[in-house]
Amino acid sequence: MGHYKMLDGNYAAVEALKMAGVKVISAYPITPQSSISEKLAELVDEGELNAKYIRVESEHTAMSCAVGAQLTGVRAATATSSVGLALMHEVLNVAAGLRVPLVMPVVNRSLASPWSLWCDHQDTMAERDSGWIQLYCENVQDVFDSVIMAYRIAEHPDVLTPAMVCLDGFFLSHSMQKVLVPEQEEIDRFVGEYKAVNLRLDPKDPILINNLTSPDEITEMKYQQAAGFRNAKRVMGEVFQEFAELFGRKKSVVEGYRTDDADAVIVTLGSMSGTAKYVVNHMREKGYKVGAAKVVSFRPFPYEELRRVLENAAKVAVLDRTTGFGAQGAPLWLEVKSALDGCKLVKSYIGGLAGRDVSMWSIENALMDIMEERSAKPDTKWIDLQGDPMNLRQVLMNV
Repeated sequence: MGHYKMLDGNYAAVEALKMAGVKVISAYPITPQSSISEKLAELVDEGELNAKYIRVESEHTAMSCAVGAQLTGVRAATATSSVGLALMHEVLNVAAGLRVPLVMPVVNRSLASPWSLWCDHQDTMAERDSGWIQLYCENVQDVFDSVIMAYRIAEHPDVLTPAMVCLDGFFLSHSMQKVLVPEQEEIDRFVGEYKAVNLRLDPKDPILINNLTSPDEITEMKYQQAAGFRNAKRVMGEVFQEFAELFGRKKSVVEGYRTDDADAVIVTLGSMSGTAKYVVNHMREKGYKVGAAKVVSFRPFPYEELRRVLENAAKVAVLDRTTGFGAQGAPLWLEVKSALDGCKLVKSYIGGLAGRDVSMWSIENALMDIMEERSAKPDTKWIDLQGDPMNLRQVLMNV
């Protein structure tokens, strides 16, 4: 059933891409994703990975090449982060609209400006409506497992939707952890060979792809994409179950922790979810009935599953690692609030921006705050502000 390796999150993604049998790689380095593209290039150069490596001049071209390569009938690979993902924006929508089931690790990093090299979720949240599945990872084992499972989900003929596997920059990308890696034969049986079942570029049978389309058909094509996302919920459940039976690691689109009798629950994404579980245990020892819920699949968002996990909690704190400027709350909060449909007190918390640590104190503070909240419409709370934020750089405004 495999063997253990010490891998950081980036190398776990590389290991999964290699074992999935990618044949074309077009990746552009960007901190903190760079070691993914560098290691893939090294594997190709040394003959350990039988693939074509394309040197590109930008992330826009990297995604364009990956889409084109996959349309020839092979698995293609790329990876990115932050402003690189933003530069891909146009072609992300092309991949989704063409129903090309790419799988792409995205190493979460703050978007400019202010310029930052460190982690938050603004980059992937900015692409949440681009037509890609989004899976978020708690630890390095999750990174490997999620990339492998994403192939089965994205390539399913009822789904045919590209997938991002999102891992927190530095907290996971450069964190060395023990990872159980299955044998190649096991991965081959689970993932299977890639077969292009939608559009296919073939010189012997030339066709036009992504040509100018009239309003007479686009609405129906978008409806087909929506159907793919609806089907993805079912397919995820099936793939997660098969993965658990084969490899012994149980996955689900939402994972509740000590939520059955909890009065208050904190909902999280990504690497902060492990800290949330630790804080829950710590607060339980003090007599507080609290729990945690980790959202694994942000797209498609698991509304029904989340309602079941949170059905016994009267109060819900939602901790976003991004801002959601101009909205009533941040992106994860908006989805949770919509899922619960006004039947609970749900409060938005923002923290961990641009690499600031989501500490035990931050999560405990959010849980204590929601337990004391009485307002039906509580305001968003920035949970880890330091000092008077309006004094920084002497911003001239009244608040």
